[in-house]
Amino acid sequence: MKRQINPAYFIMMFLFGGITAGPALAADPVEYEGLIEAYEMVDVGTPVEGVVDRVNVKRSALVKKGETLVHLESSVENAVVQRSQAMVKIEGEIKVQKEQLAYAQRKNTRVEELFASEAISAEKKDEAATEVSLARAHLQKATENRMLARLDLQRAKAMLAQRTIKSPVAGVVVERFVSPGEFVDTQPLLRVAQLDPLRVEVVLPVAMFRDITPGMKAEIRPETQEEGDYIATVAIVDRVIDPASGTFGVRLELPNPEYRLPGGLKCMVRFLDDATSPAKKIENKEETDKIAAVLQPESLLIGSPQ
Repeated sequence: MKRQINPAYFIMMFLFGGITAGPALAADPVEYEGLIEAYEMVDVGTPVEGVVDRVNVKRSALVKKGETLVHLESSVENAVVQRSQAMVKIEGEIKVQKEQLAYAQRKNTRVEELFASEAISAEKKDEAATEVSLARAHLQKATENRMLARLDLQRAKAMLAQRTIKSPVAGVVVERFVSPGEFVDTQPLLRVAQLDPLRVEVVLPVAMFRDITPGMKAEIRPETQEEGDYIATVAIVDRVIDPASGTFGVRLELPNPEYRLPGGLKCMVRFLDDATSPAKKIENKEETDKIAAVLQPESLLIGSPQ
């Protein structure tokens, strides 16, 4: 008995993995060389000049955002703050002016009563009313002076705060440029690297320009063998192609909450398209099962026994 196989069987097996098309189709996904870098490298400076009093961190120290790194000498600024605080707390001038206003108002009331009975002249009445107006003006001036003292206190505190240098990011101290006793003005004091997230820079051929989009996932394999694979997300795709090399740049963001990876590592990048995602694999398997159910072995056999 001789059987002849339906050509549709070969087509189905070729499309869904029953038959391979040779080494070219069985090759591993393409990987590209990349570089893992710190997300930000910040040279921390100072807004004012002065002498370094103390440095709170050393190289490779982990710092939090807002943590104090350097103190500048600030004895004068501290004295100004203390004086401003004392001026704000002083209430004697306001109390004096309130008492004078109250006295002037009582006196003016008595003068008006005497003027109504024609016991005093209009000139005396005007003098009493003027004293009330002057006392009210003096009280207002004392109140305004206290408001100015509060503003001076805020200014003094702001000037004092400028002499306390804090970290603008959370990360690692890469370099320390100053020591206590040094005079500083415009030069950087420390260098801090933000390591969470990391950024991965990779250069791709122009043929892949339309295949890479922001939000796309990629598998990152650092050059250190002991490190595992990590998943990064495409953040930036350069919109300008380098005509000399026919390439474009892509930046990915790689979460690094525990600082397991350092910056400066070389890595291999493999982009994960929809065909390699778990959901797509399940969908492809369901399609394969449906076709296999339709193409039963009986329908693949044609011809008759001879």
